[in-house]
Amino acid sequence: MSASAPPAPDAPSAIGIDVGGTFTDFVVAMEAGLEVHKVPTTTPQHEAVGTGMDRLDVPAAAPVVHGTTAATNALLERRGARTALVTTEGFADVLAIGRQDRPALYDLQPTRPSPLVPAARRHEVPERLGAEGNVLTPLDEAAVRRVAGVLTEQDVESVALSFLFSYRNAKHERRAAEILRGALPEGVPVTRSSALLPEHREYERTATTVANAYVRPVVERYLTRLDAEVGSRPVRVMQSSGGTIGLETAGAQAARLALSGPAGGVVGALGVARRALDADAPPIMTLDMGGTSADVALCDGEVPRTSEHTVAGRPLRLPATDLHTVGAGGGSIAHVDAGGSLRVGPESAGAEPGPVCYGRGGTAPTVTDAHLVLGRLVPKHILGGEVALDMAPDAAREAVAALGTRIGRSPEETALGVLRVANATMERALRRVSVERGHDPRTYTLVPFGGAGPLHAAALAEALGMSRVLVPPTPGALSALGLLMADVTYDAARTILGRADALRADLSRLRRPAEALREEVRGVLDAHGPAEVAFELDLRYAGQSYEETVPLATPITAASVADTAAAFHERHRRRYGHADPGAPVEVVALRGHGTVAVSAPALPHEPKTDAPLDDAVLGTRPVWFDGGGPTETTTYARDALHHGHTLKGPAVLHQYDTTVVVPPGWQVRVDARRNLWVER
Repeated sequence: MSASAPPAPDAPSAIGIDVGGTFTDFVVAMEAGLEVHKVPTTTPQHEAVGTGMDRLDVPAAAPVVHGTTAATNALLERRGARTALVTTEGFADVLAIGRQDRPALYDLQPTRPSPLVPAARRHEVPERLGAEGNVLTPLDEAAVRRVAGVLTEQDVESVALSFLFSYRNAKHERRAAEILRGALPEGVPVTRSSALLPEHREYERTATTVANAYVRPVVERYLTRLDAEVGSRPVRVMQSSGGTIGLETAGAQAARLALSGPAGGVVGALGVARRALDADAPPIMTLDMGGTSADVALCDGEVPRTSEHTVAGRPLRLPATDLHTVGAGGGSIAHVDAGGSLRVGPESAGAEPGPVCYGRGGTAPTVTDAHLVLGRLVPKHILGGEVALDMAPDAAREAVAALGTRIGRSPEETALGVLRVANATMERALRRVSVERGHDPRTYTLVPFGGAGPLHAAALAEALGMSRVLVPPTPGALSALGLLMADVTYDAARTILGRADALRADLSRLRRPAEALREEVRGVLDAHGPAEVAFELDLRYAGQSYEETVPLATPITAASVADTAAAFHERHRRRYGHADPGAPVEVVALRGHGTVAVSAPALPHEPKTDAPLDDAVLGTRPVWFDGGGPTETTTYARDALHHGHTLKGPAVLHQYDTTVVVPPGWQVRVDARRNLWVER
């Protein structure tokens, strides 16, 4: 099919491609339903994308929406570019000084990750702006040229440029960037803090700019190869915020991709829940359990967003999905600590060698091995048999048994203990995003996904007092499906730093930056279509050092600013348990969020079935659950379950991309969209 030809009746709207640590997932939405495919992730990642694309029968014009771990891995593994920092004279050590907070309050020997830019590549130039952006010391252009010569000698691959108070006045940074680009070797990118993050807080702004410069060449190379791999197809990339963006912006502002993969899963879970519950704002909690980690989030009808998050212990002050991550995945290694206690993770067997049962040389027992010992996994049902586990699971049992001898338990008791420990870790994570923030998990629906999420979901729901679990049709590839549901978005901000009552009296202090934000956001999104721009204010009580982000209605009037301040008091009360409506409120920043809406793919919808449930039965086998010995358990082929089918636990449901465990006391019903409702 040519690019200009009309789409065929069964043509896909787009191809969602999500790169994970173990597998790269492909989802294509056809009128006949969803086509799901998985291939092992490769190094470099774009080769797996090419392999999967070759196996898909889709038109050449079908666009690609992509989630990648390129930026994340570069930060976690410190495989970024050779980066330099150019900053105001006297401020080269801001990266090393950082903040004085202690992540582990009682750790007597705390350690911090070393800066991404060592001292030898942190350079100062004479210049100085005042707090309001007024020039105190002009930029020494000759000094910038001398620094450029040193950077060339140091063979730097990327430069971060962060001057004091440049968020108020970008004049010095613009000129310094112009000089550096002209003097450095061709292809060395310069990241300006005033372009990436024009916000106050010197350390966070500098650290974010450095992180972007550090991953930018890596991400740009990857996206260039990806673009060549997919041919003439248009490509969008998932950002940490849960929205997609074009290749050019994604490459230049690569730090926006740090949570690219996990964000797609939250978008997909919310999209599935909206259709399943026929509600625009369904309250859900998400559990994305993959091979290495588990990501959890609480969605009160929308993707939770934050402007403050950390990756590898470093702050990134860019919009991101509000997730909490713990080291509990299918590949998490079980071990006994020095005190004789059973532990699981955060170390992982990864994709290579992987769990013992994969037969690729792994020797340390993992969560996946525990499930196999307990009869919950069967090799021939993993990925439809495409990826065969060691067909003699004796190796997994021997590894778990060896662990059991250290704690005086049988292999099955040890395997149950491994799952309890892993579940306790994930339960704490779910409580952190719910109970610790004033939310009652019993009023939410748990949506598990990832290859291992549905194996643990019912047990976690039981522990949290939740009454139902919603398992999507393709949980193992939900992040790829979420890519197809994500709008095209772009976020920008301007620092304000003023009392709300003073701003109500002088609205120009909000209206002028709002107009500048609108132009900036639409300039980035114009290529994707007309953008709607919404505004938010970062607010705090005067004297606080943290903010809450609250929507600001337009047009901006004294009344809309007052309403936003009132909403801040209520939001502060909900999150922290108290509010002071009489206290002065400070506006820290104005944020603009631009959106180009994307038509989400149609999901399967079917009438009630007349097929008997027996058609889905695979057989029975003994499976271990909490509370006793093995229980004879019916197993089902999920693909043979249709709208109207119901079944009672204990049961194990096998499908291409995951396995669903239904403990005793729980039951399952299948809805019109082929979701599984696992309920007490």
